[in-house]
Amino acid sequence: MGRYLDMIDSPADLKKLSREQLKDLAEETRRELIQVVSKTGGHLGASLGAMEITVALHALYDSPHDKIVWDVGHQAYGHKMFTGRRKMFSGLRQHGGLSGFPKRDESPHDQFGVAHASTAISAALGMAVARDRAAEDYRVVAVVGDGGLTGGMAFEALNHAGDISTDITIVINDNKMSISPNVGAFGKYLSRLVMTPTYRRLEQEVWDLLGKFPTLGGKAQDAAHRLKESVKVLVTHGVFFEELGFKYFGPIDGHDLDEVMDTLAIARITKGPVIVHCLTEKGKGYSPAEKDFLKLHGVGKFDPATGKNRPSAPTGPTYTKVFAESLRELARENDRVVAVTAAMLEGTGLAAFKKEFPERCFDVGIAEQHAVCFAAGLATQGFRPVAAIYSSFLQRAYDQVVHDVALQKLPVVFAVDRGGLAGADGATHHGWGDLSWMRAVPGMVCMAPKDEAELRDLLATALSIEGGPSMVRYPRGAGPGATLKSGFHVVPVGSWEVLREGHDVGLLACGAMVAVALEAAEALHREGIGARVVNARFIKPMDEAVLLETARQTGRLVTLEDNALAGGFGAGVLEVLADRGLEVPVRRLGLPDRFINHGTREELFEEIGLDAPTVAVTVGAWLRYAQTEAGQGA
Repeated sequence: MGRYLDMIDSPADLKKLSREQLKDLAEETRRELIQVVSKTGGHLGASLGAMEITVALHALYDSPHDKIVWDVGHQAYGHKMFTGRRKMFSGLRQHGGLSGFPKRDESPHDQFGVAHASTAISAALGMAVARDRAAEDYRVVAVVGDGGLTGGMAFEALNHAGDISTDITIVINDNKMSISPNVGAFGKYLSRLVMTPTYRRLEQEVWDLLGKFPTLGGKAQDAAHRLKESVKVLVTHGVFFEELGFKYFGPIDGHDLDEVMDTLAIARITKGPVIVHCLTEKGKGYSPAEKDFLKLHGVGKFDPATGKNRPSAPTGPTYTKVFAESLRELARENDRVVAVTAAMLEGTGLAAFKKEFPERCFDVGIAEQHAVCFAAGLATQGFRPVAAIYSSFLQRAYDQVVHDVALQKLPVVFAVDRGGLAGADGATHHGWGDLSWMRAVPGMVCMAPKDEAELRDLLATALSIEGGPSMVRYPRGAGPGATLKSGFHVVPVGSWEVLREGHDVGLLACGAMVAVALEAAEALHREGIGARVVNARFIKPMDEAVLLETARQTGRLVTLEDNALAGGFGAGVLEVLADRGLEVPVRRLGLPDRFINHGTREELFEEIGLDAPTVAVTVGAWLRYAQTEAGQGA
């Protein structure tokens, strides 16, 4: 007989299997995930750890009629395998293939698109209330990692769910990890709940005893209730979830399929909001992932036999690494420099900073809003906080950027990683608009380096700015390979840099697009077109002198940015020209007005026409069309 996994084309197929067969299915799916992700890269450890939970949910619930909502999505690879996408799984995170996260337009079983943490309870609660309002009959389950519960949005949803008391089940997948190890008091509280089985046994014994004395009536009930509360406080230090209005089951062994299914079966028929607390191990069933869950959380291609990364073409250091090493150097020179991140020590490169400066590095958990306001508080007392947050995560804290930092003119530095297209993580992680919404913030200085060396200097520049916030925005991956020199050069704020002269067109580029502009200029040169290339490293304030000089010298401008065109760098150039009354034709090139799917950065740039060959063709065609129009007008 073949694998049970090969028989699974929908969740209905799991319901045909016995408990023992479901256990075999869990192990088969683990092995399949390891093989596929070793070739595609992806988020491995969390899905391995959530496998029994996934099997149990799809064996017991009727998806998509019943609504299963995943938090973050790192846990959901097994879910994808069981919901009709098994045969497509080899294209995971590949251009044109499956997304690495739940996505509503990919499958009706993906009830809510998600790749940012702490959203599942809110979304699931909305579905539950919609069910009640429509008098429909389906169950709603939210699967939340314990790391997701460090986000404030999750607490807001818990508060609301406990208040309205509708039927909803929240499964906590507690592996004591998010991406970095969980931090904070709530994670410690969950750990203390390991004692809860003792409380549960004592509680049951109390009520069993009460049942033997029915004639005592209310007095016995009152006594039992007081005893229950005393036991609860004694054994669990206060059951947080029950005080919020939830029925609490657990913690249970999240890898014991029998226990998980039995508990979920009870939760399924329990009225009101329910918590099922499962203890799991990230990377379960794959020794390399169990031993190094950080390394095998999000992975590139690797050898499944050893868990070691497969050799790839050599590249220079990533922007993230250059940022992190530069910040350590600057921190050695200035003991007021501190680092703040939101559960992304490894992702932002700050793990080494934390090791060297343990008292000056703060991982606040999956709580970007708190991270930014916390940094603002540090800045009020003369410290120089650097908040290292991915672009797509920082958008969650926009109110704090405006209200808590900029309005108070506090010198917080935002190190905005993953600016522009983030690659295989797709639409949820692309930094598509940070230049637009950060440029709109009064007093914000916006910078984007052309290469790794300039990143060092712009970081030093940001830390030199007094009286207001600044951002240094850089892309994912390696840069063009600039030579890294010792020391730092503070760049005059608002200054641009002319990299190549030309008189036919001005190419104004920021950040990663500078390399594209230089390559496109070389291609245009071969066609007899001279392009002036300007490194517009300051998006705000702009170098109006160089901008106006380039406009007058060339008569035509092209702006290049890996950011939304609406409100972005190109829009800023148009604003300056309009304010100065200068009528110069401008062609803006940037991200189109749509969400862009996953793929390598190179594939995506080619898809949207921001690769150097396509830029050269676009600019050349624009210039030839303008010449034709001018000739016809004459």
